[in-house]
Amino acid sequence: MPVKKVLGKVGFNYPIFLTFIHYVVSWVLMAILNSLSMLPAPPTKAARFSSLFALGLVMSLSTGLANVSLKYNSVGFYQMAKIAVTPSIVVAEFILLRKKVSFQKVLCLTVVSAGVAVATVTDVQFHLFGACIALAWIVPSAVNKIMWSNMQQRESWTALALMWKTTPITVFFLVAMMPWLDPPGVLSFKWDVRNTSTIFMSALLGFLLQWSGALALGATSAITHVVLGQFKTCVILIGGYLLFGSNPGITSICGAITALIGMSVYTYLTLHNSEQQHSNNKTASSKQQASFSSPKKSKLSRENGDTHVVNDAAESV
Repeated sequence: MPVKKVLGKVGFNYPIFLTFIHYVVSWVLMAILNSLSMLPAPPTKAARFSSLFALGLVMSLSTGLANVSLKYNSVGFYQMAKIAVTPSIVVAEFILLRKKVSFQKVLCLTVVSAGVAVATVTDVQFHLFGACIALAWIVPSAVNKIMWSNMQQRESWTALALMWKTTPITVFFLVAMMPWLDPPGVLSFKWDVRNTSTIFMSALLGFLLQWSGALALGATSAITHVVLGQFKTCVILIGGYLLFGSNPGITSICGAITALIGMSVYTYLTLHNSEQQHSNNKTASSKQQASFSSPKKSKLSRENGDTHVVNDAAESV
């Protein structure tokens, strides 16, 4: 994890300022793309500024608090906090969007969360302040994923266009968070070539990670995005065991396999529901077309019937 490396091995103990650097680098890269006319245009009916403002605020809280949590807590505790994002998304989508999840999917998500917990939570070391930050991070992280997914799918935003509009707002709130969550002394940090290049390399990887995450949220849903992240974790763990001879332990391997089974069933249910919904929409569209065409038919039949009666009358005369 690049952020953990910068905070740990490099010794850059300023997580909010690190997040600020990441977003500034992202903004500069997108500005270059925009100057080259390679940045997608926003949709015709662009979102209200209040929606973009709220998304930028939630994004700053989600990313900033996650990095603060990584500074104080172990990766294992951070993974455990990430597991709590899944039920938070389910609850938040029900409260905000009245979106319900079937019992079968809830059961699969429970199996996935339990498997990932067994597979990854090996060193649960935490600081009290860091634990409080991790708990405070869960809700903004869930809301952030929901808002990104809905705005891209309902308002036809592309990932880069939405990032371009919200990044300045995120940067503004990160600056406001620095005095509260970062220790003083960032200017006294040893800004040599090695440390600086490592920080900016992590910023470049952060931009690619944010872009890929936004693409996934636009194509799927908030819950599916979390499941994809957990899938990546399990594949890395099992791949390291099979290909590189790492030995995370039989318990972790069993947990990862259990999580992958839960993910497979969840994917099957999601695809099945999608096909069913597509079929229902197709049936409803066919019925609607039939209802539009039936009055014309009946009118034509009446006209034909009337003509037939007139003809009969004429023949009888």
